[in-house]
Amino acid sequence: MNLLTRLAAKFATFRLFSGRVWALAAPYFRSEDRWKARGLLLAIVVLNLGTVYMAVQFNDWYRVFYDALEKKDQTVFWQQMVRFSYLAVIAILMAVYKFYLTQLLEIRWRSWMTRDYLRRWLSGQAFYKMELARFSATAVATPAISAVYAADQQGPTPDNPDQRIQEDLNTFTTYTVSLTMGLLNAVVTLVSFIGILWALSGSFTFSLAGSSYTIPGFMVWAAIAYCALGSVLTHYIGRPQIGLNFLQQRYEADFRHHMVRVREYSESIALDRGERVEQNHLGGRFSSVLANYLLLLKAQKRLIWFTSFFGQAAVIFPFLVAAPRFFSGAIQLGQLIQISSAFGKVQDSLSWFVDNYSSLAAWRATTDRLTSFEDSMSAIDQATREREAAQVQPADAATTPTDSLVAQNLTLQLPTGVTLLKDLNLQTQPGDSVLVKGPSGSGKSTLFRAFAGIWPFSTGRAQLPQQAMFIPQRPYFPDGRLRDALAYPEPAATYADADLKQALTDALLPQLASRLDEEDAWTQKLSGGEQQRLAIARVLLKKPRWIFADEATSALDEAAEKTLYEKLVAHVKAAHGSMVSIAHRPTAAAFHRTVWTLERRPEGSPSLYTLNAMSQQTAPDAR
Repeated sequence: MNLLTRLAAKFATFRLFSGRVWALAAPYFRSEDRWKARGLLLAIVVLNLGTVYMAVQFNDWYRVFYDALEKKDQTVFWQQMVRFSYLAVIAILMAVYKFYLTQLLEIRWRSWMTRDYLRRWLSGQAFYKMELARFSATAVATPAISAVYAADQQGPTPDNPDQRIQEDLNTFTTYTVSLTMGLLNAVVTLVSFIGILWALSGSFTFSLAGSSYTIPGFMVWAAIAYCALGSVLTHYIGRPQIGLNFLQQRYEADFRHHMVRVREYSESIALDRGERVEQNHLGGRFSSVLANYLLLLKAQKRLIWFTSFFGQAAVIFPFLVAAPRFFSGAIQLGQLIQISSAFGKVQDSLSWFVDNYSSLAAWRATTDRLTSFEDSMSAIDQATREREAAQVQPADAATTPTDSLVAQNLTLQLPTGVTLLKDLNLQTQPGDSVLVKGPSGSGKSTLFRAFAGIWPFSTGRAQLPQQAMFIPQRPYFPDGRLRDALAYPEPAATYADADLKQALTDALLPQLASRLDEEDAWTQKLSGGEQQRLAIARVLLKKPRWIFADEATSALDEAAEKTLYEKLVAHVKAAHGSMVSIAHRPTAAAFHRTVWTLERRPEGSPSLYTLNAMSQQTAPDAR
C-alpha cells in the first residue's frame, strides 16, 4: 500500500509538471504565428519519421552487404554499394533539413515567447511589483503582491527576471523541441525495430525443475529488462542534478548581476575605495557558483560512471546472446550484424531516458524557474485587473478626468506590513504649490508612488490629475543618444532639435546642446547634479501641467536650485497646473504655499505617521 501511495504521488507530480509544461508551450502554437509554427513542427515530425525509415533501410542493407562479403559475391557487393550511395544521399538531405527546420522552429518560438514575456513583464508595472514581492516578509500587501508572494511559497522565488527571459526561454525552447523530437524518434524507432528484432532473435529454450520453457523473441525481452533496470538506476543516481541545476542557474545569475552593479556604481565604489569589499562580495558569490558546480560535477560523474558502463555493455550484449546460433550455423554473418544493429536500435530507444537524463534535469530546472515566473506575472496581471476598480488607481485607470490631485481613505504600508499613513484624505487644486516634509523614512516618496498608482502596498483611492509628470530621486536615462535620453520614453523624433536644445539650455546644461547625437551611458557619464538637471530638462521639454518632484534638486547648489525652481514654478503657473515637491532646503521650500508635514505618532497608534497640512506665506512672486 505504501508503494502504491508513493507511485500515485509520483504520478500526480508528473501530471502537474506535464500540465505546466503544456501551459508554457501551447500558447505559441495558438498564437498569430500558429500556422508557421505548426507547419514547421509537422515538417520536423515527418523528417524524424523519415530518419527512422532510413534506419530500417540501412539495417536491411547491413544484412545483405555482410552476407555478400561472407559469400564473396562481388555482384551483390557492388549492387549494395550503389544502394548505399543513394540511401546516404537521402539520409544526408534529411539530416540537414531536420537540423535547419529544428533550429528555425526554436528561434521563432523563442522570439515569440521573448516578446510575449517582455510585454507582460513591462505591463502594469509587473517588473516593479516583482521586485517588491521579493522583499515581502508576509502577505500583507494588496492582492497583486500577496498573490505573487503566495505563488513564491509554492515554488522558486522569481529572481533575476533578466536571466529568465534571456537565458531560460532559450533553454526551454531548445530542450523542449530536442527532447520531444528525441522521444518521438525513440518511440517510432522502437516500434519499427522491435518486430525485426523479434523475428531475428528466435526463441530461447531452457529447462528448470525438470520442465522445458521457451521464450519467443527473447532478445526483445532481454533489451526491455536491460533498459528498464538502467532507467530506474539512472533516475536514482542522477536525481540530485535537478535541484543542483536550478541552484547553478540562480548562483550564476546572482554573480553576473553583482558584476553589473559594480559597473553601474563604479564611480561611487572608486570614491569609497570599496574595491576590496566588492572583490570579497564577488568572490563570495563566485564561491557559491563554484561550490554548487563541484557538487553538480560530482553528481554528473556518478551518472556517467553508470551510463558509460551501461552503454559499453550494450555493445557486446547482442553478440554474446546471438553467438551460439552463429557458430552453430543457424544464422549467417549478415543476420548477426542485423541482429546487433536491430538490438542497438531497440536498446537506444528504450535507453532514451538514460541517455538524456542530464538534459532532462536541466530542462526540469529551467521549466520550474519559468513556471514560477509565469505564475508571478499571471498573479500580478489578475490582481491588477481586480484592483483597478476598488483600490489605488493610476491616472489612466480613473473613471473621470480631473484637474485635481485627490486622495480618499488612502492607507500606505511598508512591505513588512507596517502602516505608514492611514485613512489619508487630500485634495490639491491647480494653482496650489505643495511642499512635502518629514524625517527620512517617513513615507514621502512612498506617498508619491501611491499618487502615481504604482505602490501596491496601499488601500483607498488616489486620483492623479491629467498631464502629470514625476521627477524621481534617481532619474533613469537609457544608454544611447543624448536626444533619446532627453525625450524618454517618447521617440526623440517627436521633438524638434531646437526644442531639445532649448530644454537643455533652460536646465543649465548648455554644454550638452551640441551633443544630441552623441551615444553614451549617460547615467555613468554625468554627475549627480547633471543627471538631475537633465531630468528637469526632460520636464521642461514635455511641458506637463502638474509636476511631482522628489528631491529633484538635492545635488545642486542653492543658486542653481533657485534658478531651476523659478523656471518650473513659472511653467506650471502658465500651464494652470501645480507643483508638489519633496525637498529639505529652504531654497526649494520658499516656492511653495502649502506644506504637508509628516509627523511621528505616539507608539500604539494605528499608523507610524500623520500628515498635517498648513499654509505658508513666504513664497516669492516668481511663483
